[in-house]
Parts: sequence; C-alpha cells; structure tokens
Amino acid sequence: MSRSNKKGAFADKHLMKKALAAKNDAKHKPIKTWSRRSAIFPEFVGLNFSVYNGKSFINVYVTEDMVGHKLGEFVPTRVFKMHSSNNKAEDASKESTSSGTPGK
Repeated sequence: MSRSNKKGAFADKHLMKKALAAKNDAKHKPIKTWSRRSAIFPEFVGLNFSVYNGKSFINVYVTEDMVGHKLGEFVPTRVFKMHSSNNKAEDASKESTSSGTPGK
C-alpha cells in the first residue's frame, strides 16, 4: 500500500542530512545507505548512493527522472538465473543415442 498523499514523501532524516552535506561538499563520494524505503527528492539529483540489496551495496546515480521514486526500485534484490529449457533434455537424449556403437 502506498503512502498517503496528505502525508507527503518520506526520506530518513539521516539520509537527508548526508545528502545535503554531500551536495555542499566538493568530493562526490557515494552515500552508503540501507534505507531502500526513502523517496528520491530533487536535492538528491546528481549524487551517488550505495544502496544495500540484502547482500551487497549497489551504486545508484540519481537523475532527474528518478525524483518521486524510491531508492529500492533501482536496486534489485533477486537475481534471475534462467528458466531451464526443455530443449536441453531433448538434446542430451539425442546425443546419447547417436553416440552408440555403429551397427547396432
């Protein structure tokens, strides 16, 4: 369920404080955060965030198009490996029958 419109967007206070400090700082070191739930504000544009996905930190560069979205939307938490193919099973059975002794 989404946050009520009358409440407005949410960002952790510690994250806002770090972002405003980084905006004024000449060094653009990534801001490390675990707050995937925080919304992206216009003040975040042009900053780098390292967002935790449950296993490692993923770098996210915030652009103007991302304003209003959540930080967690840009950092996937699951890795899709691939569906198994039925063709692999058929190919394996063909190879075993074709590699038999000739003449049988």
